[in-house]
Amino acid sequence: MSINLAGIFAPVVTPFRDADEELDLDGWRANLRAHLADGLSGILVGGSTGEAALLDEYERAALAVAARDVVPSDKLLIIGTGAESARQCIQRCRAASAAGADAVLVVAPHYYSNAMSRENLAMHYHRVADASPLPVMLYNIPKYMHFALPSDLVAELAQHANVIGIKDSSGDLNMLKGFLTSQSDSFSVITGSGAALQAGLEAGARGGILAVSLFAAELSLEVFAAVRAGDTARATAAQATLKPMADVIVAKLGVSGVKAAMDQVGRVGGAPRLPLLPLGAALREELIAALGK
Repeated sequence: MSINLAGIFAPVVTPFRDADEELDLDGWRANLRAHLADGLSGILVGGSTGEAALLDEYERAALAVAARDVVPSDKLLIIGTGAESARQCIQRCRAASAAGADAVLVVAPHYYSNAMSRENLAMHYHRVADASPLPVMLYNIPKYMHFALPSDLVAELAQHANVIGIKDSSGDLNMLKGFLTSQSDSFSVITGSGAALQAGLEAGARGGILAVSLFAAELSLEVFAAVRAGDTARATAAQATLKPMADVIVAKLGVSGVKAAMDQVGRVGGAPRLPLLPLGAALREELIAALGK
């Protein structure tokens, strides 16, 4: 299967049972089917919105296997495999391959952020890309990494035969444009910012992996389709409605907000896993206002 990263992809949440925080796989499968029915181009399991940092290895594997059972072969299944060591990241890439995934998304190691020089990051990503049985996407999310991938490093990694793209969740258009200088037939730049989706696509990004698409797929797809059609007025109108949802629910309220928004639109969100907490009453009102419901 060729890897086509054009489109809007769902970075799915991980629902838990309220009583014991065990995986709610039935609810999770229902969500995946709904996202695919919305017309999204594929699924990302184990991303930031999926509370990847709070999942154990058994849970990661269980989600990957269950996802392939639901996601048809003509839709992309991407698994987040980033880890603090290259060794563990490679192990996760192999597990993703065994589960039938199409590609992996690899966030930079960041616990020892002060030590993550360009040299450290280059050696880490080269080792992972050399060993991964699946194509690798880089993942730039300064909000959680506490640094950004240097654009010259991305340019270097874009030349690796097993590196196929980057998801940039910085929300910084200039940073995205820096990565876009490396875009080619074999390397795609994808935005992770729903708030700047139109701007990112107009700058040249080929798609989006967007938390806002989990509860506002129609608007996300409208922006994407309008930009591709060159209909700026239509794209601008859809983006104007999408932006406050992305700003408030995704950027401000985070995982708890996204899960609450999914509950509001009839999907399975539920409570996040500790140490994250559900929204309080005031923030829930803010969320409902942002949804326009």
